Amino acid sequence: MRYVDMEQVEPGHILGKTIYAVNGTVLLSANVQLTVFMISTLKRIGVTSVYIKDASMPQVEEQEEILSEETKVAIIRQMAESMDAIRSGKDLNSRSISLAIEDLLYDVMNNREVLVHLNDIRTKDNAMYIHAMNVCMVSALLGVGLYFNQVQLKELAIGALLHDVGKAAAEAGADDPEPKTHTWRGFELLKAKREFSLLIAHVAFQHHEHVDGNGAPRGLNRDQIHLYSRIVAVANTYDNLLQRGGADGSPLLPHEACERMMAMSGTKLDHEVLTQFMRIVSIYPNGISVRLTTKETGIVVGQHRGLPSRPIVRVLERESNDSVGSREIDLAKHTTVFIEQVLG
Repeated sequence: MRYVDMEQVEPGHILGKTIYAVNGTVLLSANVQLTVFMISTLKRIGVTSVYIKDASMPQVEEQEEILSEETKVAIIRQMAESMDAIRSGKDLNSRSISLAIEDLLYDVMNNREVLVHLNDIRTKDNAMYIHAMNVCMVSALLGVGLYFNQVQLKELAIGALLHDVGKAAAEAGADDPEPKTHTWRGFELLKAKREFSLLIAHVAFQHHEHVDGNGAPRGLNRDQIHLYSRIVAVANTYDNLLQRGGADGSPLLPHEACERMMAMSGTKLDHEVLTQFMRIVSIYPNGISVRLTTKETGIVVGQHRGLPSRPIVRVLERESNDSVGSREIDLAKHTTVFIEQVLG
């Protein structure tokens, strides 16, 4: 499976990953053969890249997903309904949010050993909702790794899912003579929900604070920022870097985003949370082509929990009869071999 720019997609290509509509329903399912009309529609709704199944590539087992398709649909739909409610001045449905979070936490607990790989395709309309889902899922996994209890996990997950609700509140209050940042608006909106812990509101308030005190909106330092908010800051930063972390606003590859985040350790991001994050993220996802320090090229085909920089690489070799064979190099065992470059 290859991640390709929409301009390189041609009729007849097989879609590798399901694409969701803004209301959480499936827009196009994986394994669909793309037509001229489908490609034109995807471009029109703002899809810039997709996953394509490539018959010319060696068969690679797809990386496990943490969330089921049913959970993804429910979370995206819930976020769409919640944001629409805020924009129209209606109340959030805290019960339906809570139920959606319980389903997400069920998946997270059952798949806690699966490494994070954020690969859902975004459109102009669903990007905010997929971002919220990703931040929620990564935050919950971090909470599990930090031994949170069920009450803490649920508070953290709700806060993470709703961390940007202030953006919808800002749209609703566009004529407000005293505009406030989305963090302030989100805090005021969520603290008014009696069903939610005040800590949930503080996630919306503090997720742009930096541990060195140079963040916003209040310039809090590490000891003043709640742990939930420090966790969400890491998850939020990672997903944002994957989408627009380049100097020109282009996406970063996972290993590039992780390198950028490590440079933020102790300044923008909490070092302990970041250390835990590096244990659960897939730095080199399955299917990505790499060159090793042995100068061999291959494709990542497997992962190791806790050793994200040491995946299993399948190296292709031309045999004496001109046929192509392969062998696998487990970088967790071959400790003197490293990934030198990501090729695509």
